Amino acid sequence: MKREVLLIGLSLLLCMPVFAGAKKKADKDTERFRYEIECAGNGIQGTYLIKVWTYSKKAAVAAEQCKKNAVHGVIFKGYTGEHGCVAQRPLARNAGVEMEYEAYFKTFFSDNGEYYKYVSLTDTAQDIVKVGKEYKVGVIVSVKKDELRRALEEAGVIKGLGSGF
Repeated sequence: MKREVLLIGLSLLLCMPVFAGAKKKADKDTERFRYEIECAGNGIQGTYLIKVWTYSKKAAVAAEQCKKNAVHGVIFKGYTGEHGCVAQRPLARNAGVEMEYEAYFKTFFSDNGEYYKYVSLTDTAQDIVKVGKEYKVGVIVSVKKDELRRALEEAGVIKGLGSGF
């Protein structure tokens, strides 16, 4: 009995670094923010319903990174109007904001960072496509864009809608 418990414990310890390594690699990939974002329909008022495609060598890790990429996309990329949606401009209208507030965004996008408050999965179903040695994972998420905008305005990262040009 003790031997079985010991073997199970050792096998768990040996597997953890593999997943942790994959997570670290995915975080490094996410720092480059390599993803695609598209409208997935109309969300409830104050939110965007979007589909995010994230690339990673591990499909399970990519699915979790989609949340981070979705918030990044709403802040810095926006998306085109497809699938009956209206195109949305990024919340940050100035391209240099990401570099100017680099320290803020590093903390904001850290694991379980503040970004996590503004995104949720709408469906557990994922689209997984094998692309070379990687997976391209698509997940539909809801981003609370009004709350996100308010938080970025309060932090002084973006200007309020009523502040003029």
